[in-house]
Amino acid sequence: MRILFLGDVVGRPGRRAIARIIRRLTSEAGVEFVVANGENASNGKGLNARGAEELQDAGVDVVTSGNHIWQHRDIIPYMGENARILRPLNFAPDVPGRGWVVRESRRSGVPVAVINLIGRTFMAPADCPFRAVDGILEEVTAQARVVLVDMHGEATSEKVGMGWFLDGRVSAVLGSHTHVQTADEAILPKGTAHLSDAGMCGPERSILGVRPDQVLDRFLHQMPGRFDVADGGPVLVQGAVVDVDVASGKATAIARVRERVEG
Repeated sequence: MRILFLGDVVGRPGRRAIARIIRRLTSEAGVEFVVANGENASNGKGLNARGAEELQDAGVDVVTSGNHIWQHRDIIPYMGENARILRPLNFAPDVPGRGWVVRESRRSGVPVAVINLIGRTFMAPADCPFRAVDGILEEVTAQARVVLVDMHGEATSEKVGMGWFLDGRVSAVLGSHTHVQTADEAILPKGTAHLSDAGMCGPERSILGVRPDQVLDRFLHQMPGRFDVADGGPVLVQGAVVDVDVASGKATAIARVRERVEG
């Protein structure tokens, strides 16, 4: 089966662009399961219930997140009602939401597990992602052979390390958070697809999706200020397509996605 993973969706431009891309890739490229990181999908920071609904209406099967997931308070009760919205598994115990889910492909009915992790290097405090995923993997793989992991983290080394840690035990480990797509896609020796960072789905004429003038003002003056999603111009849709053998759960191919969608 073919799975599409989309990097951090940034605001309304990102949401609208991926709706166009998903429709085309599901029909032309045979994609049958879509995962997107919605960490910045609502107003450029966090995810609200309306944004989550829009992503699902666009064809996203599971929405992962990261350190900004609590930005909009309405996402907390929404996550309690909708298992398709994930927060990192290794957040503190007893926080709202879920860190993994299994859903069936709409086309073939194959169960696909998605696990959401967050790194600790240069990030806010969290439990160990390596030990957290190790502790639930047996339960997850009992329900699905196809397993995709979103490793939301700042440090490339930590994300590469997670790929090697889970090599042969999951289908893919794909990184998110930095909004800059890396060029290290590979099938690791035991059959796990890996990409350090999938990039972003957001305005091309921006700094990580934000208006350049606002970011440059912060760099120059170190004063707090508002960050707005950039508007106008094309939108980059970045991510990866992974082919997985459903019998073994091993990845057979991985290719980066980088498309420009005109506004």
